[in-house]
Amino acid sequence: MTERGEGMSAGRIVQGVLAGVSRLWLVVLLVAAWEAGARAAADEFFPPPSQIVQALHEIWFSGPAGRFFLTDKALDDFGPSLAHLFAGWTIAAVAGVVLGVIIGRWRTLGDVLEPVLQFGRAVPPPTLIPFLLAVLELGAPMQISTIVFGVIWPVLLNTIDGVRTVDRLALDTARVFGITGPLRLRRVILPAAAPKIFAGLRVSLGFALILMVISELVGSASGIGAHLTTAQQSFQMAEMWAGIVLLGVLGCLFNLVFVLVERRMLAWHGGARRLAT
Repeated sequence: MTERGEGMSAGRIVQGVLAGVSRLWLVVLLVAAWEAGARAAADEFFPPPSQIVQALHEIWFSGPAGRFFLTDKALDDFGPSLAHLFAGWTIAAVAGVVLGVIIGRWRTLGDVLEPVLQFGRAVPPPTLIPFLLAVLELGAPMQISTIVFGVIWPVLLNTIDGVRTVDRLALDTARVFGITGPLRLRRVILPAAAPKIFAGLRVSLGFALILMVISELVGSASGIGAHLTTAQQSFQMAEMWAGIVLLGVLGCLFNLVFVLVERRMLAWHGGARRLAT
């Protein structure tokens, strides 16, 4: 039994590796085409990936091993950027879920607020930056507020929809067994709405990364967005592209980690895997 179990585990590992390779072949092909095209064009505004990776390493990942190879600039850039991102995302997630549950369960309130919610969702968050600059000035409050406003809508609207679409039979069954009030919310409503809530949280995390950069492009002295502005103004194209590639990698890592957490927390739900893919 032990040998059979070890064989099955090894087989699953091999299958996972092959699946990963089959998904990455297009990325490798595109990078190779980019490298060849950039070297043939010899345009300083479009450096080849090899120069971008070299700049990425020198700027952020050439530090001592004791600091996971992070340089001083990496600490200066990653610290404020990620702090603002996760602070804004967390605030928006908590507020969106709480307000979404209230509005979703109180249908009259939802009908009254529907036009306001749709209007707020339609306002591009970057357009509020001049207002926030006038009210809050430069700094973390302005950047976090920009992220919160743009991130809250997917969470809020998905939570409202998830709460409203809870199976009526499940609610009636809970009522028959005396499960009411906060206990019904915790054991029936939130678990049933969880897949849609997590879908909103996943989308909002990508928005938070985008808004983090946008908020840092406007007069910020630190962060990844500020690095992009500085590199562009000094015509250091390889460093600018290194920042863009870094943001893409961070977005992929955030999405991967969130999917793993989502699948673990919603493993009991039949549709969790379909929503996560």
